[in-house]
Amino acid sequence: MSEHNSITPEEAADWLSIRELVDAYAHYADHRDAPSQMSLFTPDTRFIVYRDAKNQQPSQTVTSRHGLAPVFEELKKYEATMHFIGQSTIFSVGAAEAKGETYCLAHHITVKGGKRSLMVAALRYLDAFVKQGARWLFAERRLYVIWIEERPLS
Repeated sequence: MSEHNSITPEEAADWLSIRELVDAYAHYADHRDAPSQMSLFTPDTRFIVYRDAKNQQPSQTVTSRHGLAPVFEELKKYEATMHFIGQSTIFSVGAAEAKGETYCLAHHITVKGGKRSLMVAALRYLDAFVKQGARWLFAERRLYVIWIEERPLS
């Protein structure tokens, strides 16, 4: 029988709030709500993209909430997107800081010349969260593209 470590109601509330933050990111992305998506980040956030997860050099680094606008607006080029959040692990939670990892399959539909295609990106996020007041925010989000699959749709 495995040992169960109990947590306080406050710790449980923090874990739930962090998971809701992760889910809100995907929700706002799929609804093309860049201002709300940006509001999930600290003003001095770091958003670092690794288009090749095996390469230690990031392909893109954004160092402010304001700088995220063009990144999130880029989603408008797709006819539709759907982000499926997989496992989300919180490694540590303190009074005002937390670290975690989330897996996601991001589905993007493109239409070119009347033909529809689907791109599925397997993503892994490494996150640093901070609590400001009663609200958890992303202080740093590292996006790693693990693989991409592209195929035509009927």
